[in-house]
Amino acid sequence: MKRILCLLFVACGFAACSDKGNGGGGGTPPTPPPTPAQFAKGADVGWLTEMEAAGKKFYNSSGTEQECIALLKSLGMNTIRLRVWVNPAAGWNNSADVVVKAVRAKNLGMRIMIDFHYSDTWADPGQQAKPAAWVGVDIASLKTLLAAHTTNVLNALKSSGVTPEWVQVGNETNDGMLWPDGKASTNMNSFAQLVNAGYDAVKAIFPSAKVIVHVSNGWDNSLFRWLFDGLKNNGGKWDVTGMSLYPTAASWPTLNSQCLTNMNDMAARYGKEVMVVEAGMSWDQPAACNSFLADLILKTKAVTGDKGLGVLYWEPQAYNGWQGYTLGAFDNSGKPTAALNAFNN
Repeated sequence: MKRILCLLFVACGFAACSDKGNGGGGGTPPTPPPTPAQFAKGADVGWLTEMEAAGKKFYNSSGTEQECIALLKSLGMNTIRLRVWVNPAAGWNNSADVVVKAVRAKNLGMRIMIDFHYSDTWADPGQQAKPAAWVGVDIASLKTLLAAHTTNVLNALKSSGVTPEWVQVGNETNDGMLWPDGKASTNMNSFAQLVNAGYDAVKAIFPSAKVIVHVSNGWDNSLFRWLFDGLKNNGGKWDVTGMSLYPTAASWPTLNSQCLTNMNDMAARYGKEVMVVEAGMSWDQPAACNSFLADLILKTKAVTGDKGLGVLYWEPQAYNGWQGYTLGAFDNSGKPTAALNAFNN
């Protein structure tokens, strides 16, 4: 027991203990190895300020009103993910709005992930539209504009005291981004160049931030091999392979198993860490969603080589049909469902 206490004292910076009188030879015990990085458990809350402006309130399980990010933290979350749009029509998710939410999260001790869509609106497998201001330029100019946008947003965060731990360059880039120029199926090299422009811009502001390339359908190994082989073969740079997973109450056991197989393959094939940056299930299936999330967290922690970094829920606080979205994890009264208990285990 004394040896354990000594090691704890050393780890905390206190003076070394002596083993004299306990049969030891005295001296300073060896410094214990560093503690592994904490597993990321969190949520994308890009809608939060817009919901608040519309009068939406959030309540804990007892019915007491609570600020949303603090409520999520009380449920075991430690990470907040925020999407960035270039020039959105209503202003939500632009640089200024992202900084407001990021500062709130940082002040609550949350870790931050920034998700660049490189669009004025949603970017996903079915749409990767250029920002209106970037239309009609060549690939070289696109790279310059992408890098400048990335730099400007990250500098705004830095000036506000926010240091993101992870930065996504593109959102669900199953077939690249900034179509048609960066469409992977027609020009993988251009997609890789755009990814690298974002990667280099991130590292110039936050050298320690991990850059994520994000693809949906985390169960689809063939899709991931095609996209990331293409990136690798064209000199693409990334630190973390990000994925989404949105099963049903019936399909989650199969998809979780396939996702673990894919995560292990990605970690071994490219030597990169992996992370589930988006997950969700129908809000009215809380028991199944709890089982899905608890199992997914365990599987992500079990990725070979400790390369599974975390699991994040997408917009859990969206409730009562907010903007037609039904895969949140709050009930119609604005309280979290049992699904989110998985993050507290």
